Amino acid sequence: MSLESSEDPRRRRLLDDPLAIRAMAHPVRLDLQGLLGKEGPLTAADAARRLGISQALASHHLRQLAKYDFVEPAPGKDNRERPWRLVSTSQSWRDLELTPEASAAADVLEQLMAERALGNLADWQQRRTDEDRVWWENSGIVYTGIYLTGDELAELEEKISALLLQYVDERPIDDKSTRPPGSRLVGFTRIVTVSPAEDAET
Repeated sequence: MSLESSEDPRRRRLLDDPLAIRAMAHPVRLDLQGLLGKEGPLTAADAARRLGISQALASHHLRQLAKYDFVEPAPGKDNRERPWRLVSTSQSWRDLELTPEASAAADVLEQLMAERALGNLADWQQRRTDEDRVWWENSGIVYTGIYLTGDELAELEEKISALLLQYVDERPIDDKSTRPPGSRLVGFTRIVTVSPAEDAET
């Protein structure tokens, strides 16, 4: 089965290895994965130019990502060209067994992703007044506080994830041919927090 198929089981990945989570939790590696998602297969030299880093640094981080199966070599135009491509386009560590090591690894990755999301939000806030109404009306931060049981929270998360995964599967992020005209990369960073148990008793 070709990697381009949305039915490839590798396209969705459960991160259950703390070492793999730690390997992913690096700004340059997240940049490289984002770039490969946006542009499709790229050589280390092409990726380095786009990110403004050295080719040696790009090569090092791509090899580290490959070591943990986040990227893999892709077919090149000739024997000299060695591009890389994404293996998975959707990752989750929600079902990770929270050992101290796994929890620490997830904490580092989530903190890094939250910081990047805040940076993207600040960038969007600078640009959104120049955008069409449909873009700025449906973006930004929305906060909703509700009392839920654990089972209700799990059900709600499952429904939200199913809606998003429909598009993830139909339009693999690194497959430009599946992008409808007028579509743009939209980032969903959902931060779900739970209050201490005693708060529910008041």
